[in-house]
Amino acid sequence: MLCTAIAAVAFVSVPARAQKAAPPAPVIVQPGAPGQPTKTLPPGTKGTLPPRSPADVEFMHGMIMHHAQAVEMTALLPTHTENRELRSLGARISRSQSDEIKFMKRWLIARGEPTSLSMPGMPDMERSGKPMALMPGMLSPDQMEALRKAQGTEFDRLFLTGMIQHHGGALTMVKDLFDTPGAGQDAELFGFTTDVDTGQRAEIKIMQSMLEKQSSEEKR
Repeated sequence: MLCTAIAAVAFVSVPARAQKAAPPAPVIVQPGAPGQPTKTLPPGTKGTLPPRSPADVEFMHGMIMHHAQAVEMTALLPTHTENRELRSLGARISRSQSDEIKFMKRWLIARGEPTSLSMPGMPDMERSGKPMALMPGMLSPDQMEALRKAQGTEFDRLFLTGMIQHHGGALTMVKDLFDTPGAGQDAELFGFTTDVDTGQRAEIKIMQSMLEKQSSEEKR
């Protein structure tokens, strides 16, 4: 009688354990590039670390130089304008881009890459001795000189138009990165570029609104 009961329990518990040991297969989702949809991958897909692309390193070097000019532009705000709204925006841009420069340098150092392609003490000159090419959207030396000489509402206008141009260039750099085969697959880099794309699009809209407000006030 006891043996029969034990056998019955064993008979019931085996399928019960089998049911618990077979949970549904997890859904594997691959994020898309900024503005692109995600993809659902087959259940048997195994995660692997993608090889670092030379384009990733080139992008980081270029974006460090790009961000550095934005920080240089915002440094002019305290002495060139009394516009509190613009000063507040500039302070936010300066903080975020300074933090992002630190992140990009850490990313490069962790991968055994130099943090700059420029010659020490000569930020406009490559280590090869050639002049550094401007990244997309960066202000030319003449534009930067005009910004330094401007004051008040003229400075506000030049700053806003210049920073919109500057941010637009960063969006181009992100797009070019993801258009390069094999680039932008590093998880940290992907998250960073997504934040850059989202943040700078939002700031462009804010600056366009500020320009429209300034234009309407000047027409009164």
